[in-house]
Amino acid sequence: MSSPMRERILAAAAELFYAYGLRAVSVDKVIDAARTTKVTFYRHFRSKDELVVAYLEHRAALERDGIGAAIEHGDGDVDATLRVISEAVGALACAPGFRGCPFINAAAEYSDPDSPIRKAVDAHRRWNRATFEQLVAPLGIPNPGEVADDLMLIRDGAMVAGYLGRPETVAASFLRSSQAVIGTGDSPQAV
Repeated sequence: MSSPMRERILAAAAELFYAYGLRAVSVDKVIDAARTTKVTFYRHFRSKDELVVAYLEHRAALERDGIGAAIEHGDGDVDATLRVISEAVGALACAPGFRGCPFINAAAEYSDPDSPIRKAVDAHRRWNRATFEQLVAPLGIPNPGEVADDLMLIRDGAMVAGYLGRPETVAASFLRSSQAVIGTGDSPQAV
């Protein structure tokens, strides 16, 4: 159930969680940033874990919308879809304040696979992998599931490279690597 106050708390938490990490941000910091009270906070979120899951679900929805738009724009052309996704990944990785993938970051902080946070991360990653598999299925590739695994690895690498490496090269590298995996475009060139 959504309300303006719930959305305000979630927006404050999202900014803090992404900038400082999930474990480093206390409920009190979120309450202060949202300019609310503990009573109001706990009326909307029973626990910090519930807030973290809501944050991850919100980020997942944004990513799904973006990938969905790329697929729609590609209109059945896998290479065109990957081009749009690579441009978005590059733009994201070059954006001020980029701190990597929120799902990879969350998984690093919450290693217990039974934690609700890890379950939210895993659900989104399953969706992402399934979407890659559906994207490449029309190409008639013998093992679309394995190709989807490879594309997930490339995606994860791009998210880390954007944070640790040179973000300006992320989009081109993502596209070259994705094309090499699915067998379209030119082979990646040696550097």
